[in-house]
Amino acid sequence: MAGQMNQPIFILSEGSKRTRGSDAQNNNIMAAKAVAASVRTTLGPRGMDKMLVDSMGDVIITNDGAAILREMDIEHPAAKMIVEIAKTQDAEVGDGTTTAVVLAGELLASAEELLEDGIHPTIISDGYRMAAEKAKEIVAKNAINVSPEDTEKLKKIAMTAITGKGAEANKEILANLTVSAVTSIVEKDRNGKVVADTEKVKIEKRTGGSISDSVLIDGVIIDKERVHPNMPTRIEDAKILLLSVPIEYRKTEAKSEIKITAPDQMLGFIEQEEAMLKEIIQKVMATGANVIFCQKGIDDLAQYYLAKAGIIAARRIKQSDMERLSKATGAPIVTSFDGLSEKDLGKAGLVEERETSGSKMIYVTGCEGTKTVSLLLRGGTEHVVEALDRAVEDAIRVVGVALEDQKVVVGGGATEIEVALRLREFASTLSGREQLAAMKFAESLEIIPQTLAENAGLDPINMLTEMRAAHENNKKCDGLNVYEGRIENMYENNVIEPLRIKTQAIGAATEATIMILRIDDVIAAAKQAPPAPGGAPMM
Repeated sequence: MAGQMNQPIFILSEGSKRTRGSDAQNNNIMAAKAVAASVRTTLGPRGMDKMLVDSMGDVIITNDGAAILREMDIEHPAAKMIVEIAKTQDAEVGDGTTTAVVLAGELLASAEELLEDGIHPTIISDGYRMAAEKAKEIVAKNAINVSPEDTEKLKKIAMTAITGKGAEANKEILANLTVSAVTSIVEKDRNGKVVADTEKVKIEKRTGGSISDSVLIDGVIIDKERVHPNMPTRIEDAKILLLSVPIEYRKTEAKSEIKITAPDQMLGFIEQEEAMLKEIIQKVMATGANVIFCQKGIDDLAQYYLAKAGIIAARRIKQSDMERLSKATGAPIVTSFDGLSEKDLGKAGLVEERETSGSKMIYVTGCEGTKTVSLLLRGGTEHVVEALDRAVEDAIRVVGVALEDQKVVVGGGATEIEVALRLREFASTLSGREQLAAMKFAESLEIIPQTLAENAGLDPINMLTEMRAAHENNKKCDGLNVYEGRIENMYENNVIEPLRIKTQAIGAATEATIMILRIDDVIAAAKQAPPAPGGAPMM
């Protein structure tokens, strides 16, 4: 009986790994800190760049935290949770991804010290949660109002987002284009609240020319050309048809075989195909359409008939472009040729094919539907254009958020120092061990100005000491000028960011940190062996 009582019981499959208690917490914290450390050197205008090479050999050079973490092949589950912070920050605001990730790494490092002192993870989580709520409240209290009509302030916000992303030399040109693009698509909802749907701003890239050649187009640019050289290159008062079905003869859905025993049968078969195509073209022409954008293919014979009728047609249009065209022109995306009518057409003042850097693009302007604009970015090399694309995309999102919230805060680490100072005062009002967690939270916020100083080659201790002294004297806008190595008023230096960047970063970093801290048991299933070449599993 005694032997049976001591018999081991297996509840996990063979090969599974289980890590418990402090070992699990330490492993998770270590992995998350490693991810944060990998992007920390990219923070700020003086941050360094990363070169990312994928499995195909394609090279990306960037200091955008979201882009770096997206390209990194990360396996550790806790590390993936840190990557999710960057994705969420990028989706919600468009900028501040590195700030959020670095803050999460520092919060976990501070929590590690508290765990070593014997403080329970639940207590740390409660303290962090209270500190995060208070931090958001302090940031909102110190926010500065910005009017949607104040384009100069919006340009400064755009320039702050562009700075440090490889486009500083032309940040004024890009900021002007960005603000013009976003302000032109702004609308108000039923309650009078400003809504900036940045999906209505399309970015197209072209190598060749200089950054100063970048332009804003009032309409939609389609990176395609006419399918037939005999089609017109320009049509005014365009009547546009959007098709998600191919302009080809219908093939049988089931596999079929046709036996032809005589030449006249072959001729009849070809004539039947032509008749089917002619019927489709006649249905299209009956609507009065003179411009066709097709998401699928267009048969060679159909191209000939369309060209003969003086219709511009483009094929293989992306789904996102079809949706933009639909919004801009008011044309629905047609899924069948049956029942086609004039009601299925959209309108535009001009559809024109233009040559840009040796390749042709179709410009759809003078649209009567929802306001849609396109930014054509130009640059000397592919890497320059890609860097411009990332910088402008962030700037567009940031300006949109600033217009919606109409609240901004100062950058340069000034906001973090001010919040850290007030959080220490708040922590002293707490009782119990949560006070220690709140104090550590305040201390962790200072990692942002500290990193800015380190990345600029400055002494972080001296800079932090000077900033704390300035904020003690109620200079709430004083932050680090990384170019001069001095503590200056960031609002006067035009270093301003939307309020949502800070609140989102604090919220996302805190939530991810708490989730990682509450894990005390990691059970990893055994990895399956890859299948053998013959299809049988490998032993």
